Amino acid sequence: MMDVITPPTGTQAIDRAARILTHVLEGDTRFTVGALSDAVNLPKSTTSRLVGALERHGLLARDPEDGSLLPGPAIDAYARRARIDPSLTDLAQDLLESVATVTGETTTLSVPTPRGVEQIAQADGAYILGSTNWMGRTVPFHASAVGKAMLAFGATALPTGQLESLTDKTLTIRADLVRDLEATRQRGYGLSVEEIEPGLIAIGAPVRGADRRVVAGVAIAGPSVRITPDRYAAIGELLVRTADELEARITSHGLEEGAA
Repeated sequence: MMDVITPPTGTQAIDRAARILTHVLEGDTRFTVGALSDAVNLPKSTTSRLVGALERHGLLARDPEDGSLLPGPAIDAYARRARIDPSLTDLAQDLLESVATVTGETTTLSVPTPRGVEQIAQADGAYILGSTNWMGRTVPFHASAVGKAMLAFGATALPTGQLESLTDKTLTIRADLVRDLEATRQRGYGLSVEEIEPGLIAIGAPVRGADRRVVAGVAIAGPSVRITPDRYAAIGELLVRTADELEARITSHGLEEGAA
């Protein structure tokens, strides 16, 4: 009687994926899929399938040059945020409050994550209309002012499939985004005009770490009746100066690279 090879149960699949992830995270050298399959004693097809699942969830990534496996953006984001988030928010809070006082609008500090831009600190504006609680919210990179600033200045790449999942007019959106990011680089700050929801305007500037890599962003958001086009430049320049001050604080306090 022939032995029947049954597919792995859900628990077995989870256990195998965990073994794969652990080997990549704890290994002294980088693994290709083939080398990893040998290391964890699994068929290459099974290893490849599980690696693909881990990649889709941001837990693993591949070096574009040699295909070796690396910790994914979700792992990287968690590790870096766990190191310095408390210090980052402490350093930024009075700066956020100053911007909120000057502009009258809710001001936020955010960091890039695999899911989008996550708000981690906030100073409330002076108005009832527009005083949204942004804490813990995640907004798309391509539709938010601070997300555009992060993309334009190289903090992150747009997550695979994010645009495709939104509309069947992907090519139009992508072309518009390319133009928008170029304008963002020229201005020094991002602008979102009613892209998150009707009537909401946001302006955001990138914050760099000690190594000059963009690690966070500061932004204001409010209704179009108050944040009118004639105010965009002045607010944007204020946010750029605020971001520069936060960068100086990050450097002087010796925070490790990365805020997300």
